Amino acid sequence: MLGGCCCFDGRSSDEGSDLDPVLLVSGMGGSILQTKKKSFGLQTRVWVRLLLADLEFRQKLWSLYNPETGYTESLDDSTEIVVPEDDYGLYAIDILDPSVFVKLIHLAEVYHFHDMIDMLIGCGYKKGTTLFGYGYDFRQSIRIDKLMDGLKEKLEVAYKASGGRKVNIISHSMGGLLVMSFMSLNNDVFSKYVNKWICIACPFQGSLALCYNSVDHSLSWISDLIHMKGALLLALIKDLISSQFLIECPSVYEMLPNPEFQWKKQPEIQVWQKQTKDGDIFVNLESYGPMENVALFEEALRHNELTYDGKKVALPFNLSILKWATGTRQILNKAQLPTGISFYNIFGTSCDTPFDVCYGSETSAIEDLSEVCHTMPQYSYVDGDGTVPAESAKNFCSKSDSLRPVAGSPRQTCPVTGDPRWPSPVSDIPTATLLVVDSCEFQYISSVYGADGFDAVERVAVSGSHRGLLRDKKVFQLIQNWLGVGDKASNHKKTSKVMDAGSR
Repeated sequence: MLGGCCCFDGRSSDEGSDLDPVLLVSGMGGSILQTKKKSFGLQTRVWVRLLLADLEFRQKLWSLYNPETGYTESLDDSTEIVVPEDDYGLYAIDILDPSVFVKLIHLAEVYHFHDMIDMLIGCGYKKGTTLFGYGYDFRQSIRIDKLMDGLKEKLEVAYKASGGRKVNIISHSMGGLLVMSFMSLNNDVFSKYVNKWICIACPFQGSLALCYNSVDHSLSWISDLIHMKGALLLALIKDLISSQFLIECPSVYEMLPNPEFQWKKQPEIQVWQKQTKDGDIFVNLESYGPMENVALFEEALRHNELTYDGKKVALPFNLSILKWATGTRQILNKAQLPTGISFYNIFGTSCDTPFDVCYGSETSAIEDLSEVCHTMPQYSYVDGDGTVPAESAKNFCSKSDSLRPVAGSPRQTCPVTGDPRWPSPVSDIPTATLLVVDSCEFQYISSVYGADGFDAVERVAVSGSHRGLLRDKKVFQLIQNWLGVGDKASNHKKTSKVMDAGSR
C-alpha cells in the first residue's frame, strides 16, 4: 500500500481550510478494484487493467450472487475484492489504470476524476482536509450495508477533518443512485453531514440499453475505448465486456428502467423471431417493455455459463437479484431531499443515446432466444449523453406542467402528462395563476420536479458524453459557481500526479 503517496499536489497544509469539504463519488466501473489474498494480503489490480486483462479477470474477478447475504462473492475462496483507500479515497477514482502503458498513450477515458481533482485543487481544496473520494465495489447493490457504511464513514471523516463543516457531494452516474439510496435509508445522517449535492449524469429512472448492454457484451465505458483506439484495445479488453463480468451484479439489475416512471415512450427490447405453425414459417417482431423484459432475459440466458477451474458454472438470469433490485427501486422512489440541502443536476445532451434495443431482422430472424446473447444489437436513439437518456436525468415536466393541484381538487394527475406522482396537495402556497382542466384547478408553483424527483436549485443540460462531463469546462464552471469558489479558480498546470502502484 502506498498510503497517501499515490497522488501529491505539493500545496501547503493550510490551503483550503476555509472551504466546505468535497466528496467525489464514482459510478459504474468508476473505481479501481483489487484482489487481495486472504492469507498474506498481497493485492493485484484487476479493474481497470488493460494489459493481461483476460487472465486476471478469469482467475480473480468471476463472481456469483449469494441470495442469503445479498453480496456478489468471488468464485476464488482464497481472495476478496477490495477498493484501495490510498490518498483519502482519491486514488481509486483518479486514473483507473495508472500503469506506465496507459500513461504513455494518455488514454483519456481512463483519466476518470483526474481533471476534476486537478480543478478542485486549483481552487484551493486540499486532499485529506477538504477533498476526499469514495470508490466502492460497483458490482454490489447500491443499498448493501458495506457500501452504505462506507459512504457514512467518508462523510464523517470529511466532516471532522474540515472542522465540522458540512460536506458537498459531487456524484457521477450510478454514484448518484448510491447517494440517493443512502439518503433514503439514512435521511437523518444525510441531513447532518451534507450541505450540497451536485449530481452529474445520473440515470435516475434507469436505462434499458445501459443495463442490457452491461449484461450482454458491452459495458459502455469499454465501448468508448474501442471506438477511440480501435483494434488494439479491442484485442486487449475483449473479455472485459463479456456478460460473465456483470451478469451476477445487483447494481446492473438496479439500473433497469423504472416501470413506475411516466416515460414519453416506454423503452423496449425488440426481437425479430422466427416461428413455425402448421409447417409454415412466420417472422414476427416481438416487443418487451420494462414489465415484460424479464421473460426475455430468462430465455436469452437460460443456457448461459462460464468455465471456472475446469468446471461449468451456470449463469442464468438471476430472479433473486431481480427481487432484490425491485426492493432497491422502491427505496429510490421514496427518497426525500432533507430540508436545507441544496440539490443540483447536470445531465448530458447532444449525443445519440441508445434507448430501444432490437435483435435480428426481418430477413435474419432469431429462432431461439438464447441466440440474443450472440447477436449484435441495433438501437434506436434519443438525446442524452451517449449512455443515459436525457429523459432519465432531466425534467419530465415542461414549464406549463409546473403545477400543483389546489387543495380539495379531485384530480390528482398532471393535466398534460397524466403523471400521478405529484407532491401532495397543499393549501399554504400563495394562490398564483390558476389553470382549469376538466373542471379542476391547478396552480403554478416555483418548483419543477424532474426525473430526480427533487426540488433542484438548478438543472443544467451540458452538451457532452457520459464520462466526458467529468472533464468538461462548462461543468467545471458550474461546479465552481455552486461551490462558491469561482473567484478562486486559477489557470493551473498539473497539480495532481498519480504514480504507478507497482504490483497493482
